[in-house]
Amino acid sequence: MDRRRARAGALILAAGAAAGAAAPLAFPLREARWTAPSALPRSLSYEPAECLRPPSSVANGRAVGIGRIAFRTPLLLGGQAARAGMSCATCHRNGRGNPDFVFPGLSGAPGTADVTASLMSSHRGDGIFNPKPIPDLAGPAERRKISRAAPGALETFIHGLVTEEFDGPEPPPEVLAALAAYVRALQPGSCHGRDRPIRLAERLAEVDAAIALARTSDGDTSRVLLAAARSTLGAIDERFAGVEADRAVLRDADAELGAIRLGQTGFTRWDMAWPAHRRRLRRDEHLSLYSAAKVAAALRTR
Repeated sequence: MDRRRARAGALILAAGAAAGAAAPLAFPLREARWTAPSALPRSLSYEPAECLRPPSSVANGRAVGIGRIAFRTPLLLGGQAARAGMSCATCHRNGRGNPDFVFPGLSGAPGTADVTASLMSSHRGDGIFNPKPIPDLAGPAERRKISRAAPGALETFIHGLVTEEFDGPEPPPEVLAALAAYVRALQPGSCHGRDRPIRLAERLAEVDAAIALARTSDGDTSRVLLAAARSTLGAIDERFAGVEADRAVLRDADAELGAIRLGQTGFTRWDMAWPAHRRRLRRDEHLSLYSAAKVAAALRTR
């Protein structure tokens, strides 16, 4: 396992290193690099409620589940965005907006982004700095840029965002369809509650969901889901900065998923080890940056 651990962690470590190169900070959470300084204490500890409509069928639930996971992984976007550790959920937190988003060369006022910036796109860069407000994907239908009812329109739009706006790789067809299913499921009528604390349990549930769907998916879709699970482990790892025993557990878990993704092993070892890893992480959550008090203290000393 030690040798595999040394090889592992590409998704855990590379995104953080690249993001650090973009805007060096001692603070360990990548989100801090694109969040307005005045908003950091709250934005790093709370997130908007997700406005997700219940699935209409088993097939729709599966598609929305895959799309929800892909929406949150930097692997989907590729290019500079992926190297910085950004995903669709960076600008659209829980499928909403992000009024605190600020990225050098991409944003003007907080909550804006230039979608034709050469920084992120070699296809759509127009040499004009024209940041626009980031929309809430669960906002009213009349404010939507693209119809969600016209057949194929949303899929075409998302494909362009991935491959042109962010120079990402061609998404697997099932993943592209799933992303559209997820965005369609974000509805204003499904918004319940206000901002909620960011909790480890929800991130662990995202890992479990990605792996459960990967088991029943083929080829590229399965690999995207496993990569997404590894990316989520990386985000958890950042929150456990300074808790080295737990970070070692996360790196072992990452190594196991890396081997599964490469087809070097099955899920047997994962199934045996992961439940104990989850319990350990939950036990130590209070030591991590899932604690709002620890986030605030760490921000004061950075």
